[in-house]
Amino acid sequence: MIILKSQREIEAMKKAGDILAACHKEIAKLIKPGVTTWEIEEFVNGFLSKNGATAEQKGYKGYEYATCASINDEVCHGFPRKEPLKEGDIVTIDMVVNYNGALADSAWSYAVGKVSEETDHLLQVTKEALYKGIEQAVVGNRIGDIGHAIQTYVESEGLSVVRDFIGHGIGAVIHEKPDVPHYGLPGKGARIKEGMVFTIEPMVNIGRYQTKMDNNGWTARTFDGKYSAQYEHTLAITKDGPIILTEQK
Repeated sequence: MIILKSQREIEAMKKAGDILAACHKEIAKLIKPGVTTWEIEEFVNGFLSKNGATAEQKGYKGYEYATCASINDEVCHGFPRKEPLKEGDIVTIDMVVNYNGALADSAWSYAVGKVSEETDHLLQVTKEALYKGIEQAVVGNRIGDIGHAIQTYVESEGLSVVRDFIGHGIGAVIHEKPDVPHYGLPGKGARIKEGMVFTIEPMVNIGRYQTKMDNNGWTARTFDGKYSAQYEHTLAITKDGPIILTEQK
């Protein structure tokens, strides 16, 4: 069942989203060669505490951290660690913020120092794909219109869209209906209605779209070892169009 949100609920989620977006802007200042994702994890814990928020994914199904920190060929759900980032790496920091019971979810990929042209292209296309998906998130469209817009654009740029992990509804819990794939056919899937709140979070690979799981049971990485990037926003559907609840101002 898809749970439609009231204006009050959306406004509460926007407050969580504002904290999350502000945290990402601070993370961007920290990313450089030599920094560890463990330092970023500690920063996020402190930032959220200072702003009266908590990390919703800590403890979710046994996950131990405030952030997912996925480096290079890791597609998603990488663990924070103490190995320093290197020049040319990319790292995706994903988090869910709880502020007074309202949730917001956003991931962002960061270049570490100077990256290759191929990697820079990956980052640019993935971010653009997110916004192309958001353009389709309007009342009367279908969920498939979002995925089709993302897939068509990404594949036109010679890259691939991950199938194994998708966007989702969000509200009082991290994962609700609807499922929001980043691939598919236009005119298919659930009808988009006012009051829906969900994430769009394309994961895009330089090589093949297939993924494989690490032995930790959480971290997914590209099957062929090539880099992957992800950008994610939480958005609310209104009669006047989507509102990005995690927009970085």
